Amino acid sequence: MGLFIIGDVHGCLYTYIKLMEHWDPKTETLIQLGDLIDRGNHSSQCIKLAFELQSTFKDQAIFLRGNHEQMMIEYLNETNNHLNWLNNGGVETLQEFKQKEVDPFFYLGWIKSLPLTWHNDHVMVSHAGFSVMSEDPFDVRDTNGLLWNRKPLLNIGKTQVIGHTPRLNGKPEYSAASNSWNIDTGAYRNICLTGIRMRKDGKFLEAISVPTDERDLTKEKVF
Repeated sequence: MGLFIIGDVHGCLYTYIKLMEHWDPKTETLIQLGDLIDRGNHSSQCIKLAFELQSTFKDQAIFLRGNHEQMMIEYLNETNNHLNWLNNGGVETLQEFKQKEVDPFFYLGWIKSLPLTWHNDHVMVSHAGFSVMSEDPFDVRDTNGLLWNRKPLLNIGKTQVIGHTPRLNGKPEYSAASNSWNIDTGAYRNICLTGIRMRKDGKFLEAISVPTDERDLTKEKVF
């Protein structure tokens, strides 16, 4: 099976659906690298769609945890710095859940089960990547860990695929030094959502970018 890896969706449901039209479940494993929620207009529906896709396709549809899912978990569990989410899109996301009559607690167990990585012998996918500065990359509170890192990446001997830090030119970026791809192309910034197609041995095949659908954003949420 090949790989089809999608970057940060951030509530951009209609853009997400358009990009998903390029996924072939017969020949590819789908991997979404976190941050399904916040910023865009349709966080609850993005969660619902991901939940249903994984329920239908099982191991062929993989969803990872991003820092925004982590903030949501901490808010709903009232743990650690749980109020941080409200300042990072959580207020609007909660309002949207309420408006759509979707109970976020219904999906909480599933969100908490989302892994931090997907990998095989050649490819490592995570939200923010293995940093040169992280003492424990799997610590969900480590600012240089797999959920929060914005520092240069380590070359770990596999092709890393990450998101988290938007490429404002709308193009996925490859770093030869770390053998890594950043595929966050700023969907919530009204740029585009990107997926990359790879062979399971890490060979890059193509990038597919879909411009952000205007229904996914309001002017106030683009910054």
